[in-house]
Amino acid sequence: MTQKVLFVCLGNICRSPIAEAVFQNLVNQKGLSNQWVVDSAAIGPWHVGKQPDHRARQILQNHNIPYNGRARQIEKKDFNEFDFIFGMDEENISDLHSRAPKDSKAKILLLGDFDPEGDKIIRDPYYDDGSEGFEKCYKQCLRASEGFLKQHIN
Repeated sequence: MTQKVLFVCLGNICRSPIAEAVFQNLVNQKGLSNQWVVDSAAIGPWHVGKQPDHRARQILQNHNIPYNGRARQIEKKDFNEFDFIFGMDEENISDLHSRAPKDSKAKILLLGDFDPEGDKIIRDPYYDDGSEGFEKCYKQCLRASEGFLKQHIN
């Protein structure tokens, strides 16, 4: 059975594409790519069609994780097409709940809830000068994705 996961942040150019790429890389490494559909999206429309922030792309490249996605905004249909929709912080979760149709099948979850170190809010490095925040975001996404997968693979 294929499960579908969607990672969501405010603009879909930092946290959610990193989370998407990290999760996809993990399922590929575990030989589970045929069991998971992975995507990411934004709450807002500001960056639709753009590549992730250059620092996000650099962090992924530093960890040998391919990514060629473009930003898109979440749509109503996503709430019924995906099994899990992960927000990166409480504001994302609140926005997702307010947009979700009443009959939505997707479970809306905070990605950081699966971090074994208990670091619940995925670092938003967008306004940082350097790339340290992007590295922290990457590490958080990796730990949380591994934590989620441990609970959801047989």
